Amino acid sequence: MNFLLIIRDQTSPIGEKASPPSASAPFCEPERILKAYGYDVLASSVERDIRRKIREADAVVLQMPIPGIRVWANLTAKLKAVPLMWWCSEMTAVSSLASSKNEGEGEDDIPVDGILTPSMSANELHWALHLGAKHFLERRQWMEERTQLVSRLEERKWIDHAKGILCEINRISEAEAYEVLRKRAMNERKRIVDISALIVKAHQQLKT
Repeated sequence: MNFLLIIRDQTSPIGEKASPPSASAPFCEPERILKAYGYDVLASSVERDIRRKIREADAVVLQMPIPGIRVWANLTAKLKAVPLMWWCSEMTAVSSLASSKNEGEGEDDIPVDGILTPSMSANELHWALHLGAKHFLERRQWMEERTQLVSRLEERKWIDHAKGILCEINRISEAEAYEVLRKRAMNERKRIVDISALIVKAHQQLKT
């Protein structure tokens, strides 16, 4: 990894430009440390800048309390699939605890691939980023497999529904109904699920 995009949430709404912090401020800490360890870094809390630079980023470092992570994770996912690392300093950790108590939010399912802390050495930070990237790839694969499984289940519902309609109307068995669907799909050069959806929708229209 070479270029890291730090997203700051200075309790400002997304897209609202905050005043630039001084170099000694706590929120400059990750930028200073990561640059010292040899990474190219851009830090911003401005949505316009983040949209422009995220396509170049090898990873995103989220410097904010946990509630803000969910907001920015959803936004970055629409822009580019990239590893998300949480900068867990004393400031962000304390703010996260306060937010979770006030808003009743838990700490489960935080959408990050790893955690970076100010106390990490260069080697520790390097390996944290490496493992975060590995976790990111595994998470993406799991999400793709889940999407495919949900899609197959939805297709199965359409097909089963269509078979039920054909069985009822034509008084045939499920095996015969499936054969009807298969032959029609072949003749029309469509998928069985597409033929099934047409039958179900047409049947619903006739009933209304």
